[in-house]
Amino acid sequence: MQTQEEFIYFPEKQLFGFGKGARWVMRMGDDFSQFQQFLDAHVGKYVFTCLSYDLKNEMEDLKSENPDKVEFPTVVLWSPDYVVESSSGNFVQGQETIELRSHFTQLLHTITEVKPTTQTLEFKNRISRDEYISSVNQVKAQIQYGNCYELNFCQEFYAENIQELDVVSLFSSIHQKTQAPFSVFMNIEDWSVLCFSPERYIQKTGTRLLSQPIKGTIRRGENEAEDNQLKQTLTGDKKEVSENVMITDLVRNDFSRIAQKGSVKVEHLCELQTFETLHHLVSSIVCDIDSNLPLEAILRASFPMGSMTGAPKVSVMQLIEKYESFRRGLYSGSIGVIFPNGDFDLNVVIRSLLYNKQKEILSCAVGSAITMKSDPEKEYEECLVKVNKILQFFR
Repeated sequence: MQTQEEFIYFPEKQLFGFGKGARWVMRMGDDFSQFQQFLDAHVGKYVFTCLSYDLKNEMEDLKSENPDKVEFPTVVLWSPDYVVESSSGNFVQGQETIELRSHFTQLLHTITEVKPTTQTLEFKNRISRDEYISSVNQVKAQIQYGNCYELNFCQEFYAENIQELDVVSLFSSIHQKTQAPFSVFMNIEDWSVLCFSPERYIQKTGTRLLSQPIKGTIRRGENEAEDNQLKQTLTGDKKEVSENVMITDLVRNDFSRIAQKGSVKVEHLCELQTFETLHHLVSSIVCDIDSNLPLEAILRASFPMGSMTGAPKVSVMQLIEKYESFRRGLYSGSIGVIFPNGDFDLNVVIRSLLYNKQKEILSCAVGSAITMKSDPEKEYEECLVKVNKILQFFR
């Protein structure tokens, strides 16, 4: 079913927002100063936020000139009329009525009812395998020149001329399979966003910030013995571990710009975490901040997230613009929720489908970290492992 109703649903957070409400949309070239103004005007409300990767241009002297087929806005802030705890059915924002409860119950049932998907689409790659390998080799040359140490290089798979897409059945089917902790399903204006992310960008709880970058990926095994062997392979892979350590250091440096003195700590380094379809290495970095530090300042210190750029951050973002073939947009940006008490939790938009209903295009981007030790062929295969966990639902 392709639904026109606007809503946002976080399965693992058990939050569901709908109803027009208040919204601020920023597009390329708009004034970012209104971001914090909107948040200050809606203190005490639930505000859902979407941050495109291209917000980087507000943080640094950068630009985005690659082709953009999805055309998602740079920022969306949305405080819907109604927010419901989907597990209990309690309305935590907006006045509940019998009609609204019935409407919400029907919507939630439709979205969570798992139906087999029958959609068959042909996805194309924005660049060929040979072009990908050539670009990775050029990135490695930049590393050898000393211009960067690690760069997250991404490519786009896409399908065109999609007049109808059963986004509801598609989301429920993929989420049942992946059970990703930072999944989001959003239907807003001309876009449907189906995100199955395992990664947290940043969380604020009181005066504590937590970031959990993922670097290091391997598939799940067909049986327990193979699964355990793959875990050992991942934790013993010096390349994967070094990638994670570099990004952990980058996050520590980002946090140090806004943290209280001496509060930046690495709670977990290269921790093996197992998800439904993949194993990952995850690090956890924390710090303490002043209670009145605004979200805008936190973003200016830490966005985009290091796991999707590389290090050093500004240099690699310049190189990303040079070597990638598409504008990332919402991919490798963030979607999350700001709670009424000012806490927030923001994900990393990976493992996602971005659908522009008006342009009739569906995009699924994927990337991997490139270092001097990277084998371009293996990096390409890693990308296929990641993206096929989603594209398999169209075959």
